[in-house]
Amino acid sequence: MIDYDPKNWVSVVARSHGTIAPRLVVRVGIAAALGLVAALLSMRGFKMSATAHTLIGVALGLLLVFRTNASYERYWEGRKLLGVMVTRSRDLARQVTSFPHGDLPDVQPAVADVCRYLNAFFKLGTQSLRGERDLAALGDLLTAAERNVLRSHAGRAPMMTSLMSARIAELARAGALEPHHVMLIDANITALQDAFGGCERIVRTPVPFAYAQHIKLALLLYTATVPFAIADTTRWLTPIASAFIAYALIGIDEIGVEIEEPFGHDPNDLPIDKIAQAIADGVEDISGASVMARRLTATGDTSVEVPAVVRQSRLAAELL
Repeated sequence: MIDYDPKNWVSVVARSHGTIAPRLVVRVGIAAALGLVAALLSMRGFKMSATAHTLIGVALGLLLVFRTNASYERYWEGRKLLGVMVTRSRDLARQVTSFPHGDLPDVQPAVADVCRYLNAFFKLGTQSLRGERDLAALGDLLTAAERNVLRSHAGRAPMMTSLMSARIAELARAGALEPHHVMLIDANITALQDAFGGCERIVRTPVPFAYAQHIKLALLLYTATVPFAIADTTRWLTPIASAFIAYALIGIDEIGVEIEEPFGHDPNDLPIDKIAQAIADGVEDISGASVMARRLTATGDTSVEVPAVVRQSRLAAELL
């Protein structure tokens, strides 16, 4: 995703990174060349009625608007699902670091594992959405044994939710969690699973081929023949007019293509890597705050506010 100031009109227009213009150069150039041919033929008396193009242009414009709206709906739905993952991850981190009885043995290792699996869930889910499988990219979030188990499986992100649930069940059997706490934690794990499933639905349900092909064929026929329909009026300006028409119409279709798959690496795709880092920072900050709160409660020192002392994401690693 590209950050920009929507109020700065000049910077938006002048910016080249993220624009679809480079992908249109060849097609716009061909349209301009056809415009030149149409202008030459017009000078020799060739004429084509513009009535058909006027009528078809209206229908084609509506079709392109619908195409772009459908693509943006997929893009926005993906962003909302990622937002659900962020909020549910933070809430889950708060629950697993605050609910267990810390005086019982093996509680902190189990809590640390759940937080680790939580970060791994989002990163593995990101890899799945992008068609990637490099476990080395997860760094120390996975142990060697866990990497060996995951290497042969396709549904790696859902496996992380199973591991989280298993650790929560262990805490519950050990008496570290109350039954109603387990239900609340499980609801968040289920919500994460549902959100990831929604993202998978977007990736695995592309725009129907017949619809995409029809729009592209209609654009091809329209932009290839419209120069001959306007040449009698635009004369030697036909190449410029043809290039402008091709840029406007084909550009709208290309924008739809750009944003209909929002989880990739394109400049206009969703900032998944930044979201993954935000989740990791949030989980660690919340973990650190929970540990600090327990220490303050144990010592009876209420003079220090927890939010004031939790300043950086590595605090949790230092405290646990």
